[in-house]
Amino acid sequence: MASRNEVESYLHGVLDVGRFRDYGPNGLQVEGSPEIHRLVSGVTASRALIEAAIADGADSILVHHGLFWRGQDGRITGWLKQRLELLLAHQINLFAYHLPLDAHPEFGNNVQFGARLQLVADARFGEQDLGFMATASPPLAVADLRERLSKVLGRAPTIVDGDGRPLRRIAWCTGGAQGYFEAAIAAGADAYLTGEISEPQAHYARETGVVFLACGHHASERYGAPALAAHVAQKFGLAHRFIEIDNPA
Repeated sequence: MASRNEVESYLHGVLDVGRFRDYGPNGLQVEGSPEIHRLVSGVTASRALIEAAIADGADSILVHHGLFWRGQDGRITGWLKQRLELLLAHQINLFAYHLPLDAHPEFGNNVQFGARLQLVADARFGEQDLGFMATASPPLAVADLRERLSKVLGRAPTIVDGDGRPLRRIAWCTGGAQGYFEAAIAAGADAYLTGEISEPQAHYARETGVVFLACGHHASERYGAPALAAHVAQKFGLAHRFIEIDNPA
C-alpha cells in the first residue's frame, strides 16, 4: 500500500516532468482513493480500459494518453463525461504521463521499443531530445528490419523504401512523431521508425533515400506505461497488471 500523494510525487521526480513542454497535464489527472493498493497500466485512458480496471479491482490507473489535451473546450459531455463518471464512481486515480514517458531513458516508450528491436540508442535528436538513434552493427537490410518489426508488433509495418542503402543509423520516435522525420534525416539516419505516416513523409523518403516505417501509434507505445507501473509497484509493494486494449492504430 502507498499513499496517492507519495506515488505522484515519486513519479513526478522520476520522470522529470517539469522539463517538458507538453500537450496536456502530466501527473494525477483524476483524484480517487487516497490509498493505492492495486495499479493497472495501459496505453490510453479509454472507457474500455477503465471498465477493465474496475473489473480487476484496481484503485489506480497509469497511462500514456490521459483524458485532457490542449485545445479541448472544457465541456464534460459525451465520451469524456462517461469516462470521468466511471473513474469518480469507483474512486480510481488516473495518472497520465505523455512526453516525459516517451523520453525516459529506462522506462520510456522509446527505449522500451528500441530494446525489443535490439536497438540501443547512442544519440538523441529532435525537439526536446525525444528522438532516439542507434547504430546497427552489422548494418541491417530493410527486409531484416521489417522482419524484426513484424515479430514485435504482431503485424507488418507500413514501409516507404529509400535508396536501398544498408541501414546503419536507425532513428525512431514512437507514436505520432512523423513530423520528426526531417530531423532524423538531418541527424544522419538511414531509416526512421515511428507510429504514423502523413502525406509528406512518403515524398521525403523517396527524395532523400531514407527509409520510413510506420509501426502504428498504439502499437509502438505499448511498452512504457507497463514498464513504469511495474517499477512503481515493486517500489511501493503494489499489485500491478498491464491491460492491453486492442487498437488498430
